[in-house]
Amino acid sequence: MALKRDAKILKGKAICSLRTAMATFNSYDDSGRVDSVLLHLQHASEMLLKAVMRQAQFQVFDKKSSTSIGFKRCLNLCVANHDLTESEAGVFRTVDALRDEAQHWFVFVEEEILFLQTRALITAFDAYLQRKLGDDLNAHIPGRVLPVSTLPINDFDFLIDREYELIGRLLKPGNRRRDEARGRIRALLAMEGLVKEGVSITKRDVDRIEKAVRDGKGIGVVFPRLATVQMDKSGEGPTVKVRFTKKEGAPVRIAAGDDPSEAGAIREVDMLNRYPYTATQLARRVRLTPNRSFAVRAHLGLDADAECSREFVLSDKQKPRRFSEKAVRRVREAIDGGLNLDAVWTAYVATMPKRGSRRRAA
Repeated sequence: MALKRDAKILKGKAICSLRTAMATFNSYDDSGRVDSVLLHLQHASEMLLKAVMRQAQFQVFDKKSSTSIGFKRCLNLCVANHDLTESEAGVFRTVDALRDEAQHWFVFVEEEILFLQTRALITAFDAYLQRKLGDDLNAHIPGRVLPVSTLPINDFDFLIDREYELIGRLLKPGNRRRDEARGRIRALLAMEGLVKEGVSITKRDVDRIEKAVRDGKGIGVVFPRLATVQMDKSGEGPTVKVRFTKKEGAPVRIAAGDDPSEAGAIREVDMLNRYPYTATQLARRVRLTPNRSFAVRAHLGLDADAECSREFVLSDKQKPRRFSEKAVRRVREAIDGGLNLDAVWTAYVATMPKRGSRRRAA
């Protein structure tokens, strides 16, 4: 595939960072190893996402600030517009959250978990590279230098349970290892990004979880999202591939922000990041008039889908509704799939109360 200039440069930077991450992972020097691996994995991911966007002639500079957009925005745009799967996005999102904690505070990542996250990212990176840029990672990094672990790959649930038990032991009175326990809590919080958008790790979250662990609450109560993660492994040794997906039919429980009964399981997420678009902005994103966008929303049931929209109660009179990237994706998929916009608009107008002979214009 012939790459455009920007895409070629960004792809080169992505592979360079990935090579550095691999060399660091396999290094004999443990000093700063985990942080360096996470930093370079995240940078490789962001450069790949931007390379794909530029190859599609998609702008990566914010119009207002004239600076390149950040990782989270790139990720959402690639999911919405550039065929990045939810599974691949989850891996990139988790590595970004771990890197964020490593760069701005500290995090403890168990070796087996670091290996699985690294291999999962390589699997996602290679698949997306081949699919969107027509290149193969094997042409740039020999299989013999990819991360290889001497430890057996255990079941994901087993690793998480073991890590949670270790956190409990570290928090026992007299151990004086609270900082390490909190660093491991941050790592588990970051891993929720495998199945959840908009993961945010705050001190308040860590405090709540620490209290829940001290109170003897089970991992299913404190980290319910991790119970929905499924790991699929194929291959052996240097050729092993790791994929994380969400278990089919996994139970979901949404705790209210003022529910004190399960304080350990409550997460604070910046909902404006999860639902970044107003109704007008949604219409612009899908290139429809506001009225036709409203009709399509009603046809697809977006306002009733919690993953697509949310009502923000600012006061008794101010209750604006905002929309997620998934809402954009659903509208575009419907239109690309042949949705008859004229028929949708006609059906929508027919449900509106008549005011004389006046009808809203499409």
